[in-house]
Amino acid sequence: MVKLGANSVLFGGYDMETAFKYLALAGYDGIEISAIERMSEHLVLERWRELAPQIKELSQRYGLELLAMEQPSRDKAKMEQAMQAAVEIGIPIINCGPGGKTDDEASLQQTIDELGELALMAERYGVTLCVKAHVGASVYNTPTTLKVMEAISSPAFGIDMDPSHIYRAGEDPVEAIAAVISRVKHVHIRDCKGRQQGPGKPEMQVNGRGDIDLVGYIRVLHENGYTGPLNLEIIGAKEYPLEHCCIMAAEARGHMQACLQACGAR
Repeated sequence: MVKLGANSVLFGGYDMETAFKYLALAGYDGIEISAIERMSEHLVLERWRELAPQIKELSQRYGLELLAMEQPSRDKAKMEQAMQAAVEIGIPIINCGPGGKTDDEASLQQTIDELGELALMAERYGVTLCVKAHVGASVYNTPTTLKVMEAISSPAFGIDMDPSHIYRAGEDPVEAIAAVISRVKHVHIRDCKGRQQGPGKPEMQVNGRGDIDLVGYIRVLHENGYTGPLNLEIIGAKEYPLEHCCIMAAEARGHMQACLQACGAR
C-alpha cells in the first residue's frame, strides 16, 4: 500500500520534533527528513552522527515511518554523508535534484554522469537514489527524464516524480507519470496554480488548491502497482506561524487520502 508522508521542510522554521508531532497528529504514515540547507535545520549532515539517535527515537515515539531523505546536492562528499546517515538511521531513499541548465546537452550529460556515479555509491550503501525533473534544471520534463532513465540502469537508481514541476514545464502530469512509471521509486506531491517558474506561495502548493489533476495522477500510480512513498513537499513556509503549517499538512493529507480512496487504493 502507498505510504502517505510529508517532507519535514514544511516545518523548516521549527525543530524536528515539531515536524514529527504535527505530521503524526495529521494522520500521516511517515515522514521525509529534510537535509536541505537554508530551508531547515533538521538533518544537518555535518552532525548526522549526533542527530541519528534522536531521529530514530522520534520515529518510534510518534509512529512515523522514515520514508525518505531530501538532500538536493550531487556533491560526492555530501552525498556520501547522506548515505552514511541513511544507513545508520534506516532511511531507504535519498532524493536529490538534477542541477544544470535547461536545454543544454553538455549540462544534461554532466548530470547523467554525476548521477551514474552516485547510483553506484548508492548500490554500495544499499540505499536508493532518486532524482526528479526540476524547472530550470538540466532534467526538467519527460524527454529529459527518459534520457536519464535510459542512461542509468543501476537498480539503486530511480525517478522521483513531482507533478508541480512537470506541470510548470508545460506538460500534463497524468500523461507524464504514465511515461516514466516503470522507474518511479518515490513521489513528491504538491499542487500548483499556474505555470510560472516557481511553485507559488506555500498555501497554493496544498493539494486541491491548484490546477493539477492529482486524482488522475494518483490513479496512474495505483493502476501501475506503485507502492512507494507519496510525500508532500511544500516549500517556503519557514517563516509561517506553526498553526498555518499544521493546517496545510492536515488539508493536504485529507486530499491525498481522498484521491487514494477515489481510485480504490485505500
